[in-house]
Amino acid sequence: MFLPVAVFLVIAGIFWGGLGRDPTLVPSVLIDQPAPAFSLPPLHESAASLSNADFEGQVTLVNIFASWCVPCRAEHPLWMKLAEEGSVRMVGINYKDQPAAAKQWLDELGDPYTLIGADRTGRFGIDWGVYGVPETFLVDREGRIRYKHVGPVSPALWEKELLPALQALGGLTQ
Repeated sequence: MFLPVAVFLVIAGIFWGGLGRDPTLVPSVLIDQPAPAFSLPPLHESAASLSNADFEGQVTLVNIFASWCVPCRAEHPLWMKLAEEGSVRMVGINYKDQPAAAKQWLDELGDPYTLIGADRTGRFGIDWGVYGVPETFLVDREGRIRYKHVGPVSPALWEKELLPALQALGGLTQ
């Protein structure tokens, strides 16, 4: 009789402990580690491919997006505003998307990215620990991942977390 009650109490305690956790905080073993090596074809045929070498010597905001991603659309105006200001170097990774759909999406909403790699198979996402889209990373001048955010970036989150992290890395271009 006591065994079912004990099992219930243990399970209830586990669930109770999880109630106070923020589901957007997903720990990453890659924080402060070198970014995993990669080479991606460009989204646009006329552009160059994207690899780790493109991060060397520059602080870079890496945004994982897809045309089918509704939260990506919600955060996109912030990326466009930052691109207009020219204060942040942004690289896009188009994740598991049809190239034509991604190009149309960028034509409609604007293209804030300096470079865009196409992760058609999801291999980049696996290596970088991507759980879904959108996700945003900050990579320092030495190619180490210093910050990761899962989910859309709001203006408030930008001001509270990403901007200070970018400033600490010396990543503002203006």
